[in-house]
Amino acid sequence: MPIAPLITAFLQQRLAVERRMSPHTMDSYAYAFQLFFEFLSRKLHVAPSQLSLEDLDSKHVVEFLDHLQRERRNSDRTCNARLAALKSFMAFVEYKVPAALEQVRQVRAIPVKRTDTTLVPHLDAEEQRELRDGPDPTTRLGIRDRAMIHLALAGGLRVSELVSLRLSEIDFDGRYVEFRIRGKGRRERTLVLWKAVADAVRAWLAVRGDAPTPELFLNAWGRPMTRSGFEHVLDKYVAGAAKRCPSLQNKRVSPHVLRHSCAVNTLRATRDIRQVALWLGHASMQSTEVYLQVDPTEKLEALATMKVPGLRPGTFRAADRLIAELQRSTLRGAREAVPLVEKRGPRRRTVRITKRST
Repeated sequence: MPIAPLITAFLQQRLAVERRMSPHTMDSYAYAFQLFFEFLSRKLHVAPSQLSLEDLDSKHVVEFLDHLQRERRNSDRTCNARLAALKSFMAFVEYKVPAALEQVRQVRAIPVKRTDTTLVPHLDAEEQRELRDGPDPTTRLGIRDRAMIHLALAGGLRVSELVSLRLSEIDFDGRYVEFRIRGKGRRERTLVLWKAVADAVRAWLAVRGDAPTPELFLNAWGRPMTRSGFEHVLDKYVAGAAKRCPSLQNKRVSPHVLRHSCAVNTLRATRDIRQVALWLGHASMQSTEVYLQVDPTEKLEALATMKVPGLRPGTFRAADRLIAELQRSTLRGAREAVPLVEKRGPRRRTVRITKRST
C-alpha cells in the first residue's frame, strides 16, 4: 500500500483538524518524516514517493534511529522526538489499515532511549549583558537584532513564539509594552515587559517600514524571520561576545538557552516557582521544577535553618588490644602459609632432671 496518501491524511486531517496541533508541531512531525523517507530511499534505492507502508517496519525504524545518532550526531532527546512522530503516525494507521496491526504493534513497542537529567544551560548576568550589547544600534539590522535578543532574554519566549509574533499582538501602555503570546499547545498568555524592552521594540518599529506580512520581525529581504534565521543571527553575536567574555567560548548558546536564562533570572528575583511557570507559559509545574536544581537559593536557606549536629572533637586511636589481635592474626597467617616438612630419623627423648631438696 502506498504510504504517501496516508502521510497526507495524517498531517492534514489527523493533526490539523482532529488534534488541532500548532503549525510548529506539524512542521516538526513533517521534518521527522522527511528524514525517515530520505533514509529509506537511499537504503532501498527507490524514490520517496514509491515507498509503501510495508517499508515502515520496526527493523527500518531502529536502523533510522541509529543513523540519526551515528551520522547526524543527534542527541537521545532528538531521537526520541523523531520516534514519537513515527509512533503517532502508526497509531493513525492502526485504524486506517487494520491488516497492518502486527506491524503497528512492533513499531510502537520500540522503547525510547533513556536520557540523562542534567542542569539546564543558562547564561550568567555578565554573559547576558555582553550578548545584548553586541548588535550595533546605529544600523537597521542591528536595531532589529537588539530588539529580538532583548525580548528573548527578558520575556523567555520560545524561538517559535518570537518569530511568529505579530504587530497586532503588541500594545504599548506608557512605559510598558504588552505582548499576547501564542504559545505551545495553542495556549495564549499575556506578557508585560518594562521600559527597556519597550524602547528596543519602538526603535525597531521606527525603521521596520511597511511590509505585506503581519509578523513583527523581518529578515534582510523583508520576509518574516524564520527559526533558522534567528539561530544564525544569535550565533553571530555569540561569537562576537565570546571575544569579550571568555566564559562564552565553552558554551553552546541556542535560542532556548536564552529562555532558560530568563527562567533562572525570574526564579532568583521572585523565589516563587509558580511565577516562573506563569512567565514561561508552562502547562505543568513539573516542567518548571528543573530550574530549582540550578538556583541554590532555597538550598542555602534550608541549610541555614538546619541545626548542625554536635560531635565531640578528637582523633581515632587504635586500642592496644586491637593492634595485638591484628599482629597475632598476621603471624598466624604467616605460619599457616609455610608448608610442614616431616623429619625422619630416630626420635630423641629429652629427660629433665630436677634437684630435690633434702
